[in-house]
Amino acid sequence: MSQYGFGHAIRINQLNLGFLFRFQNFFIGDEVVHRGDTYGFAPFGFSGVTVNRTGDGLEATLIFPNNDLTRAWAINAVEDRNIIEVDVLLIEDSDRDTGPNATHNIVHSYVGQVTGGQWDNVSLNLQLSSLLDAVGTDVPRRSLTRELVGNLPISNGVRLQ
Repeated sequence: MSQYGFGHAIRINQLNLGFLFRFQNFFIGDEVVHRGDTYGFAPFGFSGVTVNRTGDGLEATLIFPNNDLTRAWAINAVEDRNIIEVDVLLIEDSDRDTGPNATHNIVHSYVGQVTGGQWDNVSLNLQLSSLLDAVGTDVPRRSLTRELVGNLPISNGVRLQ
């Protein structure tokens, strides 16, 4: 009888500096090689449905324990609107001795921008919104400029044909 486990691997990317942190949440106290990079252990959870039936994205949440270490980089992640990539992994070998070195299959990948965060006495939550979602509750912060979209109308009498 085979046993499978689910774990997550996250990459925290600051726009101009590249990947700052890589964490996994399955092998406690171990480092895991995933996609050619080393991921250290951090206790975190990933929750939220990323797409629903109507096609508009919903926010996802990363939940970490609230301590001085997580608050230090999480505040910067919110202020700098970091990009976080999450891989949901199917872990076939959960043996502590061989599992961290085994190949893990990616079930799903999610890329989101940190749009908010909050903490209480126990947990620190980071809200992630899809970079491609203009329908959801929080459009990623970007300004319309002539370089991005061309000439903008100066009248409200615009018709689409």
